[in-house]
Amino acid sequence: MDDEENARIGLSKLLAQEGYLVDSVSNGFEALTYLRQNEVNLIVTDINMPGMNGITFLKELNKSYPKSNVIMITAYGGVESYIEAMNLGAFEYINKPVKIEELKSILHKIFNESSH
Repeated sequence: MDDEENARIGLSKLLAQEGYLVDSVSNGFEALTYLRQNEVNLIVTDINMPGMNGITFLKELNKSYPKSNVIMITAYGGVESYIEAMNLGAFEYINKPVKIEELKSILHKIFNESSH
């Protein structure tokens, strides 16, 4: 999920082209509602979103889905948000613009580690 619609659509298309089944929502509240009704293997979320930022979303996610694979992305990366996201269980934290090869590498790690 990402607050910027074009970035969200572009990332969704990229993941779909890589063979992943992708669903997209525009904010943390929608994501939590979606997760109550659907099982997912990976969540990609922005740090800076209106209403509920990515860190708050991750805290809420951990209450019901503590083992979720989460990639945090941001255009405003900082050490504090990186440390907090990783301490809350994010699998990875990457800066925008998202580099395709970096994302593929992370996805490979997530799905290979979770299959063992």
